[in-house]
Amino acid sequence: MIDWKSINTVLLDMDGTLLDLHFDSHFWLEHLPHRYAELHKLEKSSVQTNLIAQIMAEKGRLNWYSLDYWSERFDVDILSLKREIQHLIGFRVDALDFLQWLKVAHPRVVLATNADRKSLALKLPLTGLDEYVDFIFSSSDIGIPKEEQGYWHALMEVEPFDPATTLLIDDNESVLASAQQFGIAQLITISQPDSQSPLRQMTEFPAVTRFAELQPVNKP
Repeated sequence: MIDWKSINTVLLDMDGTLLDLHFDSHFWLEHLPHRYAELHKLEKSSVQTNLIAQIMAEKGRLNWYSLDYWSERFDVDILSLKREIQHLIGFRVDALDFLQWLKVAHPRVVLATNADRKSLALKLPLTGLDEYVDFIFSSSDIGIPKEEQGYWHALMEVEPFDPATTLLIDDNESVLASAQQFGIAQLITISQPDSQSPLRQMTEFPAVTRFAELQPVNKP
């Protein structure tokens, strides 16, 4: 699927691509409503629908990814609540193997994420992901999400890359569409971002379930 000889830069998303999205799905859909109801002495059944509707209204915007925004919006310490279930944070199947292979194959590897710096501060020490990438760029650094063209222009300024020799792997197809508009040549999505959810049957971009599908048969 990938001609690795033509790839100089690999841009990797974090949540749902390298890390199992189950942690985030469980947190926002189950754990947060449960704890919010406890903290505010409300019925979970009524809280869950209300909170999820508010969260979904920000989808694709920078607020969607900001722990500070949701802490203020819901009057709870989102980071502390995330730490309560941090044992669910982990790599997707064979993601670590893929990162180890990339380190040997030597393309420039960039973690290009919408996760804010507090999310990164939580997840990187638990996974050691930062040991396998050359650079980390968060949308919170510039105030522009990956869904917008400004993100890619800003990334290009601080981490120059040639779109024609760049591969982006991301589970968010709105992000991939934005990257395609910017001119990034190779775009791959993930069939199963959340290990506890069914595989996505229809995707706009080429999709893989395991990273081994992208690697050459005779790996270096």
